[in-house]
Amino acid sequence: MFESISQWFSSHQTLAIQVFAILFVALVVNYFIQRMFRGLAKQLDKTKTVWDNILAASIAKPLAYFIALIGLIFALELIQHQQPSALLAKLLEFENLAVLVLLAWFCIRFVKQAEQAFSKTIDDPHELTTIVAIAKLARLAILITVALMAMQSLGYSIQGVLAFGGIGGIAIGFAAKDLLANFFGGLMIYLDRPFVVGDWVRSPDRELEGTVEHIGWRLTIIRTFDKRPLYIPNAVFSNIAIENPSRMSNRRIYETIGLRYDDAAKVDVIIKDVKRMLAENDDIDNSQTVIVNFNAFGASSLDFFIYAYTKTTDWVTYHHVKQSVLMQVLDIVAAHQAEVAFPTSTLHIQSDTVDNSQAEGSSLAGHKSA
Repeated sequence: MFESISQWFSSHQTLAIQVFAILFVALVVNYFIQRMFRGLAKQLDKTKTVWDNILAASIAKPLAYFIALIGLIFALELIQHQQPSALLAKLLEFENLAVLVLLAWFCIRFVKQAEQAFSKTIDDPHELTTIVAIAKLARLAILITVALMAMQSLGYSIQGVLAFGGIGGIAIGFAAKDLLANFFGGLMIYLDRPFVVGDWVRSPDRELEGTVEHIGWRLTIIRTFDKRPLYIPNAVFSNIAIENPSRMSNRRIYETIGLRYDDAAKVDVIIKDVKRMLAENDDIDNSQTVIVNFNAFGASSLDFFIYAYTKTTDWVTYHHVKQSVLMQVLDIVAAHQAEVAFPTSTLHIQSDTVDNSQAEGSSLAGHKSA
């Protein structure tokens, strides 16, 4: 093999030099363009707009491969012109396909760079989910368009492909109805945005609760609180109710506290002090409903309830606030020399029963002594 190659170069020295010169020039041009882009990237970082950075980062690598491809095509065409070959002719038929692949690569890189750039500037998770969805749809559209153009360049009729898609679409739809249902379910999640990545969701219809980790076109991954992943097909969300606690405006404190019946005279003043304490608490949202009222005569307690909302929605912080409120309630109860009730039972014994028992005991003692 090496001998045949060396023989070809010795017999075609002029052609070999020309091919080498073309490839060398392509590599030199590629090198200087890459250096130019590295310097340009530093200058573009100083500008306020992000589109120039996105374009420069997207085009750098595809342009380098495009220059190398142009050099290779010129070299192959030169060889084919002077030494025709069926293999080279076949390879040259794919030059348009190679250019289309590089164009698609540039477009996909552009969409990815734009997605990353705008994701860094957006704090709203709902808008972030929309950007991800648009980027996915854009990449899908690019791939479909390039695939159709590639088929056209290879000699296939696009009209025939589209006609086949229209006729065979029904059969394909029936065969892949679950896949299509999951796809459109994912599309509805992206459009309606009932939840986004990072949200805590649960369903009253299913045993489903956890944090959303990933929203795909076929399935959604939810991490349960015991750290197990749930892989849920998107079509499921079209048929169940979803609760999103992450979007709560407040968290609620709703507790019932019982006082002893012996402290009945102190119930009213204790309730007033608890109301005052909640009104002065910076962690309680007093723009929402705040209720502290005597509620019921319990079996062993006089019950009043606390109904209020915290300003925080964070789960851990909420429990700290709730603990602080309940501890202050205990302090108020103790300050009025009252006590929180617990289940008790009172046993009443009639006095005549006690007297009869004592009399019977005395008579038995007399018989024993006799």
